[in-house]
Amino acid sequence: MIPFIRLHTADDVVIARTQLISGTKIEDFTTKGLIPPGHKVASKALQTGDAVRRYNQIIGFASQPIAAGEHVHTHNLNMGPDKGDFARDYAIGADVKPAPAKLEATFMGIKRADGRVATRNYIGILSSVNCSATAARAIADHFSRRTNPAALKDFANVDGVVALTHGTGCGMDGDGLGMKILERTLAGYATHVNFAGVLVVGLGCESNQINAWLAHSALQEGENFRVFNIQDSGGTRQTVDKGIALIQEMLPRANAVQREPCSAAHITIGLQCGGSDGYSGISANPALGAAVDLLVAHGGTAILSETPEIYGAEHLLTRRAVRPEIAHKLIGRIKWWEQYTQINGGEMNNNPSPGNKAGGLTTILEKSLGAVAKGGTSNLEAVYEYAEPVNAHGFVYMDTPGYDPVSATGQVAGGANLICFTTGRGSAYGCAPSPSLKLATNSALWKRQEEDMDINCGEIIDSGMSIQAMGQRIFEMVLATASGEQSKSEKHGYGQNEFVPWQVGAVM
Repeated sequence: MIPFIRLHTADDVVIARTQLISGTKIEDFTTKGLIPPGHKVASKALQTGDAVRRYNQIIGFASQPIAAGEHVHTHNLNMGPDKGDFARDYAIGADVKPAPAKLEATFMGIKRADGRVATRNYIGILSSVNCSATAARAIADHFSRRTNPAALKDFANVDGVVALTHGTGCGMDGDGLGMKILERTLAGYATHVNFAGVLVVGLGCESNQINAWLAHSALQEGENFRVFNIQDSGGTRQTVDKGIALIQEMLPRANAVQREPCSAAHITIGLQCGGSDGYSGISANPALGAAVDLLVAHGGTAILSETPEIYGAEHLLTRRAVRPEIAHKLIGRIKWWEQYTQINGGEMNNNPSPGNKAGGLTTILEKSLGAVAKGGTSNLEAVYEYAEPVNAHGFVYMDTPGYDPVSATGQVAGGANLICFTTGRGSAYGCAPSPSLKLATNSALWKRQEEDMDINCGEIIDSGMSIQAMGQRIFEMVLATASGEQSKSEKHGYGQNEFVPWQVGAVM
């Protein structure tokens, strides 16, 4: 096996396929010192200040002279004195291509009365504020198949009753951005296609007043959507009893569904990466991108997000924007993030995380270039703000933080009915009500944490499986999971604690 990977002929670095010892022969040079797997090796001599390229894109600048064969990482590579403020060729629309030939595939979905198609069939309990979280969880606990299997024994078509609670809803500006984001997020979950019924529990005196939220979100109570407050119900015990009774009324209606063949055009995937490593941009991310291109060709939708983790690679997306205003909206969100991090005493290169760096990623530019690969090569059809309803088909972008639970929460609020999550360091993430598939970037992770991983993209590194072949495998797993096959995280019971709306603004 060749001990290194060269991604582009113009690159200044190659990637160690396995741990390399000093003196390993690579092209026309030898390594100097130990190089961990997934880390970078200089393929030519570099001087202080020289731009360093991977994927034929700038990932940073040499902070000291680097000899050919040396390990390239945080000790000798940084963002440069200008913090990465170098010219990027946005070339808006330059890479837009004709629509792909229309393909048709089906999955076994659940058709709703309004024509939408679900991949799961849950009943959800939302809290308007942190103060009602305990009551909401107590209601859901009554229906737990693990602790009270009798509660749902007659409702085999219901995937479960889940409480999605959060730590905000009060101590915030009632008319501010943070409240608008929370209202949007809760509305997206309250109307999510994977919920057959929803119960919203409030306290009564919180900033996030349920009646105001209903009015702002154009929502109305009905037999499968009920709301009430603890203070109006006589306290916690009576609130829990009332909630249990309302769920019991919903269950027969929720159970009256069956799966049937549906077009893959009804699948909307949220794209995530967490615990990334030096292999993420080589294996799992581009393979997921190939699956995205297949989904788009079948009429489906994929949502790329995590704006701090596409920073420095946004020009690869603006080139694919089908209209100039789409590209300008994305650039505007990048500038908002630069200002947002600055006023909070940070900078965009606060990312990568320590785990990312241990896995071989050095700068946010390098991480972003790999992260963008999840979006494949399809045209960029739209850009959305956090938790906005996604109504376009094809490849789209949603502005979210890079923190995975917060980002995925926004995507699901926007309509994602499935999540695909790549990881190189290891993740134990799961999502509700949308199932989450986890893609390992390397075989060592797969072997170490197979009980949490759904597919091993390390075969691209180890055995030369093509990106396209792995993308096809991912696409087929997406169809199977959308049809009801459980993901690893679902089998472990993940999903309720991973609901984390983005909290913006002062806590007062």
